[in-house]
Amino acid sequence: MKILAIGDFHGKFPRKYLDLIKREKIDLVVSNGDYPTFSLKKEFFEYVYGKEYLDLWNFIGKKNYKKKMSTDFENGKRVIKTLNKLTIPVLTVLGNHDYPNAYDVMDIKRPKGKRFWKWDWKRGFYIKKVLERCKNIKIIDYAYFRFRGFIFIGMSGGSFPGHVKSKAYKKHRKILERLFKRFNEENKQRKVIFVSHNSPYKTKLDLITSREAHKIAKGKHYGSKLIRRIINKYQPVLSLSGHIEEGMGKQKIGKTLAVNVGSVHHGNGTIIEIIGSNIKVRFIK
Repeated sequence: MKILAIGDFHGKFPRKYLDLIKREKIDLVVSNGDYPTFSLKKEFFEYVYGKEYLDLWNFIGKKNYKKKMSTDFENGKRVIKTLNKLTIPVLTVLGNHDYPNAYDVMDIKRPKGKRFWKWDWKRGFYIKKVLERCKNIKIIDYAYFRFRGFIFIGMSGGSFPGHVKSKAYKKHRKILERLFKRFNEENKQRKVIFVSHNSPYKTKLDLITSREAHKIAKGKHYGSKLIRRIINKYQPVLSLSGHIEEGMGKQKIGKTLAVNVGSVHHGNGTIIEIIGSNIKVRFIK
């Protein structure tokens, strides 16, 4: 089985991947999400990053925010449309920029009287709704998909380590554990692959090293604690992730081969070839 593992599109899907799918005879595409562009990245990190209850439109204006978000959303839809036209199946989880509308690693309590929560317009931009209309794309957020004897288990969201004592974290951990226990026999046979948007916590795959990184996160591990704990406990044969763009690479976590597949909008991706018990990883740059 040959897999093309890609993600963090941010509005781009280079032509080379369409050619590569045919040339390499890819059997399956696995995406870790983040389809829209992030045109307000600079403003986001300047005004609201690390401030839980602030929303960006309060600083740049609702009209400007809506215009930029609309363009970003349409760019994401174009990427999804291209994927849906492929002649091979596509599996996906939702990234943090896909607005999964589920906080799976922290509890969110909207404080009364806070003006920042009064305009919830952006929640209408659900990439999930676009994906659900695609016949060739299967969403596996907290679900599974069986392909050629392998079980793919997925989780979405999560752009930072998470709060392990939160109700949301515990809830979603239980969902994942039920899935892994359901396919315990397949996991023993080394036939379970874990797919997530973020990368496992405290590995070389989740370290923020970019010079442009925000001071809050720079030099820190910003992968998911939930992902790391699931891997530690269940040891799937393979973990596919992304989100931390500079973390492209692979690392063994016990018996699990963890791979940060890189970001498409930088031209990167990964080919995974599984032949028997042998896994070959080839990075595309």
